[in-house]
Amino acid sequence: SGTGLAGASVAVEHGILLDLSGMNRILELDKENLTLTVEPGVLLMDLAAYAEERGFFYPPDPGEKTATIGGNISTNAGGMRAVKYGVTRDYVKGLNVVLADGEVLTLGGKIVKNSSGYDLLDIMIGSEGTLGVITQAVLKLLPLPARVVSMLAPFASLDAAVSAVPLITASGTAPAAVEFMERAVISDAESYLGRKFPDNSADAYLLLRFDGAADEISRRFDAAAEICLANGALDVLISDTEDREDSIWKARGSFLEAIKAGTTAMDEVDIVVPRSRVADMMLYAYSLQDEVGLQIKGFGHAGDGNVHIYLLRGDLSEEDWRSRLKLGMEKLYAMGRRLEGKISGEHGVGWAKRDYLKRYSSPREIEIMRAVKRAFDPDMILNPGKVCW
Repeated sequence: SGTGLAGASVAVEHGILLDLSGMNRILELDKENLTLTVEPGVLLMDLAAYAEERGFFYPPDPGEKTATIGGNISTNAGGMRAVKYGVTRDYVKGLNVVLADGEVLTLGGKIVKNSSGYDLLDIMIGSEGTLGVITQAVLKLLPLPARVVSMLAPFASLDAAVSAVPLITASGTAPAAVEFMERAVISDAESYLGRKFPDNSADAYLLLRFDGAADEISRRFDAAAEICLANGALDVLISDTEDREDSIWKARGSFLEAIKAGTTAMDEVDIVVPRSRVADMMLYAYSLQDEVGLQIKGFGHAGDGNVHIYLLRGDLSEEDWRSRLKLGMEKLYAMGRRLEGKISGEHGVGWAKRDYLKRYSSPREIEIMRAVKRAFDPDMILNPGKVCW
């Protein structure tokens, strides 16, 4: 639906652009096998609502709820609940895929496990339209959690906030989401939404969400709160009402649009690093502001190491903006590599990140990726110019 952030759906070599948004039917809810069969044009927000109304739960939770499930599968979208539940790949059990020559493959299915040769289903997930056209998906569902509670913990600094995350994730408290944010981005969201965040007095925050049975949540919440307070949290605020939950998570969901509304242009990296290196990555990003002459803002999924860093144009000329942006991107990706990270946690490679993928992958890796591409699409007609070629 054009919500991608790496140019995967841009027709850079012209040709035919397929719009699958009209294939938007939910075909079957199988309560015995806990699966939902859908067409690729179903919107994520509609899929999640359909499942929840029937007592089920589809865990992947990317920020853009108007994305299609086909797009989520094509980029292996992650989101805020990945720390506990995993990413889109973990909930795709089967796919119908049309190959470049028109042949239809049925990959996977309602089975729980499969060790029948190479996993072509897994190869298709995250392939960004370069290997085939997804026309149907069988998705795994879970029972809907009985209760959801969030915690907002203010800290005096980003370093202090993010440094508490490995301790939380190693503690067995199993938060469904662990997000970090700073005051500047919260202020952007307040202006964009026209409503106040529950607290905006601190420089940095951790936002945690817990789900499950009520007594279990209480125990895990208290343990995580103790860890936060022992590691520099200024307070721990509980969000256990629908209004407060709505206020906090709507603000978190608006961060990208709020940042975009405050500048003339911007570009982003969604580097993923080990959880223990999130603070290093973000502190380095902010240190670049003077060096490259750009304002830089960020937030992200502290629980899975996926940081979203935005470089803002402001009032720079086009030429100045492009040169400074290139320098900033080069430095950020190089630091991500030094911190043992990868160039994309959930947005994919598309067109925008091809050069970085080639630079930070071995020649043999790229050779194997291209061989896979040729096996699925020997005439190289599907989504030309994307990912690794």
